[in-house]
Amino acid sequence: MKRESQMTKRSKYGRLTSDLISQLKRIAGDGNVLTDERLEDYSHDETLGIERFKPEAVVLPETTEAVSAVLKLANEHCIPVTPRGGGTGISAGAIPSYGGIVLSLEKMDRIIEVDADNFVVVAEAGVPVSELYKAVEAKGLYYPIHPGILSSTIGGNIATNAGGMKAVSTGVTRHFVLGLEAVLTSGEVIQCGGKYVKCSTGYDFTQLLTGSEGTLAVITKVIIRLTLPPGKTEILYIPFSNLKDAINCVPVILKQGILPAGLEFWEQDIVKPVEQFTGREMPLNKHAAYLMLILEEPDEGRLNRLARRISDICLQNNAVDVYVPGSERARKQLIQARESFYLALEREGIAAIADIVVPRSFIADFVGQVHRVAERHSLKIITCGHAGDGNVHLWFADKDSPAIRQRVKKALVEIYGIGVEMGGTISGEHGIGLAKKEYLGIAVEKSRLDLMRRVKRAFDPNNILNPDKVF
Repeated sequence: MKRESQMTKRSKYGRLTSDLISQLKRIAGDGNVLTDERLEDYSHDETLGIERFKPEAVVLPETTEAVSAVLKLANEHCIPVTPRGGGTGISAGAIPSYGGIVLSLEKMDRIIEVDADNFVVVAEAGVPVSELYKAVEAKGLYYPIHPGILSSTIGGNIATNAGGMKAVSTGVTRHFVLGLEAVLTSGEVIQCGGKYVKCSTGYDFTQLLTGSEGTLAVITKVIIRLTLPPGKTEILYIPFSNLKDAINCVPVILKQGILPAGLEFWEQDIVKPVEQFTGREMPLNKHAAYLMLILEEPDEGRLNRLARRISDICLQNNAVDVYVPGSERARKQLIQARESFYLALEREGIAAIADIVVPRSFIADFVGQVHRVAERHSLKIITCGHAGDGNVHLWFADKDSPAIRQRVKKALVEIYGIGVEMGGTISGEHGIGLAKKEYLGIAVEKSRLDLMRRVKRAFDPNNILNPDKVF
């Protein structure tokens, strides 16, 4: 599919004149409107192989009122607006491919309240997840969602419905979003949900905006449900002779009523890049496939009994061994190794990534078919993912080039089709953004796509809000 040129795209919209930039400065403050060399920093996110697009201006509002005024002005003059959180996304969701304004929420980073009685935190959308953790833990509470990048913002996590390693027992971001404040393109501010866990009052806009990737409204404030801290944590690191045996263990564990916080898998070919990146040797590092289970229990005795049960199950189902870290330091090193996968492979040089989700019992079959597709297209694919929820991450480990990109695109059409035929879909947690929009029709039928477009028009009739994304 031939992509429109930047000039053609921009011709559909108004341009930021010097007068409009002056108005933006009056709204947000002179120092909060960037038009200089810093625009380059906002021309991309962490997505690989995507063209960079400079915005005409970056606006860094500090209040919801400023966001409202910016959107109202942009809507009146048909200026495209790209909302942005931490810029850590990997689906090109925060790239201003039509130019215009990047609306960065980075200065809206205040934690308004940690309400221990109601088990919620109220925060502005630009709060980094790492700071959210600190604030709630200081009050003896806990936010269970663990995205891969802790510098990501809570608003960005909600906009993409982030998942991460601990989704098995707790779910994903949307399961903890109780309420939102959001701004429409008209400048109207809406309040959705609240500090309550039950609601049967009209349409649920809180859940509609969660995962909408900044295409419907700009999220400015969030109300997040919290829990009590998990207590004790243990890691089980379990090697297998093949991926099928590893994945076959997963339903056996879950059918025993065991629900670990996290249940990860990976294959042997990711081990060496991670060791080189971290400078540490991984334990039992010569085997074909691995499971890593994160266990969280309120007391040590219960945790140890659970670890023994899982170890026995895995050894009875063809595990080679079970490694239990002997210290907190060793546990952290295993978690850090898993968190470093993306950075380690990026340093090695990868052309693209994908995050298909399939029913978890199909992971081994899906990965086998993925490798056969890769072989037909002369590509190397490294796989890992969240075995507990069926989310498979694919890393195209070839040096990026135009020829490789074309082969990757052809392979992805086949791979996404295989995943959908298995009852899955084309993204489990990264979102669609710009990077995957041309594949959306593989997973979503025409009638649902048409309905999504009508919802988009209802929220954003002039299509100024994050245009070129999802559709």
